Amino acid sequence: MDFFHVIVVLLESTIRVSVPLIFAALAGLFTERAGVFDIGLEGKMLGAAFAAGAVAAVTQSVWMGLLAAILISIALSLVHGYASITQRGNQIVSGVAINFIVAGSTVILGEAWFRQGGRTPALGEGSRFQTITFPFADSVREIPILGPIYSDLLSGHFLLTYVAFAMVPISWWILYRTRFGLRLRAVGENPGAVDTAGISVIWLRYRAVICCGILCGFAGAYLSLAMTAGFVKGMTAGKGYIALAALIFAKWRPFNIMLACLLFGFLDALAIRLQGNPLPLIGQVPVQLMQALPYILTVILLAGFIGKAIPPKAGGVPYVKER
Repeated sequence: MDFFHVIVVLLESTIRVSVPLIFAALAGLFTERAGVFDIGLEGKMLGAAFAAGAVAAVTQSVWMGLLAAILISIALSLVHGYASITQRGNQIVSGVAINFIVAGSTVILGEAWFRQGGRTPALGEGSRFQTITFPFADSVREIPILGPIYSDLLSGHFLLTYVAFAMVPISWWILYRTRFGLRLRAVGENPGAVDTAGISVIWLRYRAVICCGILCGFAGAYLSLAMTAGFVKGMTAGKGYIALAALIFAKWRPFNIMLACLLFGFLDALAIRLQGNPLPLIGQVPVQLMQALPYILTVILLAGFIGKAIPPKAGGVPYVKER
């Protein structure tokens, strides 16, 4: 395999592993722009992945699995919203609690329902998303440069892959070109001014939390209905935290979020590619080190290259209506 084809394969893998990061980071964008910090992205993704895998296995319908993923993720988001918005609890504690509860309950429920060690049954073709092949992809594959790019890099992905990248400009348009987006960003900067204008701060933040739940539902469904054929315990493997890091690294801007997720996805894809292959001048590298490489480089990038990232001024602060 020549160098160009190696690059195409690596970029295709980058796109594949970046999709859940993009969904989750955009989910965090809506809540944090509204002033609600959400460290529970990991838990919502994991709960959605389990719901999608379980329902798809029982109903044999990929769409029912997707719907279940979204509903469970929204329910978990509303729990976080009730704790941090209505009850004015600590947002970090609420998010961490969701992560721990979901991590344990998915394994317990999976074992109780399916008796497969916390897994869901393997999904057949009708129960999971299939790749989409563009027209003439096979015919133009042999054309130098453009053929592999069209046939292998752009074509052959899952439906949710294209939805994830479409959500980037859609999220930008919602946040910067709609009345809802203007109010959402305002409530994250100065909720008192928004309240003075007669707009409900609580309802705006709840709507942001619901948007987060929908996007995390897509992320979880992608993991269990597209990347793999079913749910496996702990299958998010820290992707929610990496998405949160990408959100901060991108300084809460949608297109920067996409680029940051692609960067972290590239590091993950590179680590997978290098596993078991000796490196020049170094030789064989332990598999554990290659698996930890994306997380190590994430910390390095955040520590050394992010610069000053300024979150929304009212982020993490419960709003108390003035009387």
